[in-house]
Amino acid sequence: MIFRQFFDDASSTYTYLLASRAGGEALIIDPVKERLDHYLQAIRELELRLVHAIDTHTHADHITALGDLRDATACTTLMGERSRAECVSRRVQDGEILRIDGIELQAVYTPGHTDESFSFVLDPQAPKAVFTGDVLLIRSTGRTDFQGGDAERSWESIVGRLFALPDSTIVYPAHDYKGWTASSIGEEKRHNPRIAGKTKSEYVAIMRNLKLPHPRLMDVAIPANLACGQPEGPSRPSVH
Repeated sequence: MIFRQFFDDASSTYTYLLASRAGGEALIIDPVKERLDHYLQAIRELELRLVHAIDTHTHADHITALGDLRDATACTTLMGERSRAECVSRRVQDGEILRIDGIELQAVYTPGHTDESFSFVLDPQAPKAVFTGDVLLIRSTGRTDFQGGDAERSWESIVGRLFALPDSTIVYPAHDYKGWTASSIGEEKRHNPRIAGKTKSEYVAIMRNLKLPHPRLMDVAIPANLACGQPEGPSRPSVH
């Protein structure tokens, strides 16, 4: 299996490129507009055909590369069924399984960070990894104070849905701010300071009292991302 993890240092965003083999079909999760050339280089050099570009939710801290990747590769752009982005090719439903060339990825509705957030489970019959977007981070959780966020729904998504996965399931979030690259469901159950040993009411109190500043690019990123990162922009050249 081909697995590549890209990092955007300006927004501390992780992007994931998956394919079952060189020369085969691929998908990408949470791509950043400024890193487009990196993704296209990897796709070209591995001789992949990008089939799906996926955003786990409408990001507030960077502009997505969904539209640019669609123009460059003719891929399908995907988000969850509750997304307000009119530009996406298709919206996936809770429980839906995406199948491409030996890879299965199951969409799981995990609201809380936003009201339209989805996570994606790799090989759902015997889960190997889960791409959690911003709802579950490494030793942390995504803020719940804008875009329809809700601390109670965040708890339910994490404890009720993600923590139902096997402890060995690798956790790949959309962000990390401390240098971690991956975790596991078991680790987060035991060591996530916002959740481990906490009750739901304690978690809700923590989240409601974070008092974080809004992301610097929020007023630009959200409108741009509702247009797949391309409000008016010209198309990029194709990778093929």
